[in-house]
Amino acid sequence: MLYRLARTGFFQLDAEKAHDLAIENFKRFNGTPFDRFYRQNLPHRPVECMGITFRNPVGLAAGLDKNGECIEAFDAMGFGYIEVGTVTPRPQSGNDKPRLFRLLEADGIINRMGFNNLGVDNLVENVKRAKFDCVLGINIGKNKDTPIEKGVDDYLICMEKVYQYAGYIAVNISSPNTPGLRSLQYGEALDELLAALKTKQAELAEKHSKYVPLALKIAPDLSDQEISQICQSLIKNHIDGVIATNTTLDRSMVEGMKFANEAGGLSGRPVQLRSTEVVKQLYQELGDQIPIMGVGGIDSYSAAKEKLLAGAKLVQVYSGFIYHGPGLIKKIVKNL
Repeated sequence: MLYRLARTGFFQLDAEKAHDLAIENFKRFNGTPFDRFYRQNLPHRPVECMGITFRNPVGLAAGLDKNGECIEAFDAMGFGYIEVGTVTPRPQSGNDKPRLFRLLEADGIINRMGFNNLGVDNLVENVKRAKFDCVLGINIGKNKDTPIEKGVDDYLICMEKVYQYAGYIAVNISSPNTPGLRSLQYGEALDELLAALKTKQAELAEKHSKYVPLALKIAPDLSDQEISQICQSLIKNHIDGVIATNTTLDRSMVEGMKFANEAGGLSGRPVQLRSTEVVKQLYQELGDQIPIMGVGGIDSYSAAKEKLLAGAKLVQVYSGFIYHGPGLIKKIVKNL
């Protein structure tokens, strides 16, 4: 009830202004009596994945807390894990506004944010200050003005800086809002990136006496053959996990709706079926060799269960959280 009332107010605002206001309120309320509006005590539903014990399988997807400013607030909501970022080596403002749009009829969101963030050093400082009990994933990307042929360097810079503070590291090569980024999902470019990341992972594991798993985040707009080739690269390079999926460029599910023709990636209920199809194919190819995190259109317990039955070990929410609030986490975890 409280969230429905708050959502009514927030949804009167421009989508990005509402997001910024929510982040500011979470920061302001943390550790005060006002955090009771979102704090939840949830049953323990532990899951082993990538060598890590997650207190429950429901995570917050990257993009909501890009700079790691509200880790403690999201931890208080009961998430099993929180993925912050996407973060880049240098701060960048992202694409021009407006760049975030609600598709209310479909419980969907279109964004073309463009990895707007305050840079990896700022995120690391925020993580170092935060006190939390859940697993923290840190999602890394490349700066927009870094040539795609030098993109690997950006990932390695971020990886080195976040390594000792991360529970796992997510490698984002599938955002549609950074020019050329998705080309890293294919062939030699993917193998070169993954090989470089694994080499760096081995160096950092020895340096910090800590093994931090790597998970690759892929797009839903891939053919069966492309997914199969990605699976071969994941196995060949001993990657620890795969996140399926990022946002889609497909508009067939929202045709004719307000904002449907805006450029950017579409998330929420419209991507639910496609992301589940990708999870199914990944599981057919990978089995239990490489665990899958399922994300895309999870706005109910049944949608989460669908991803788990398709082969995912963990799930993530983003748009569903925007539309349904912290109660969504509770409903999913309690019913597992």
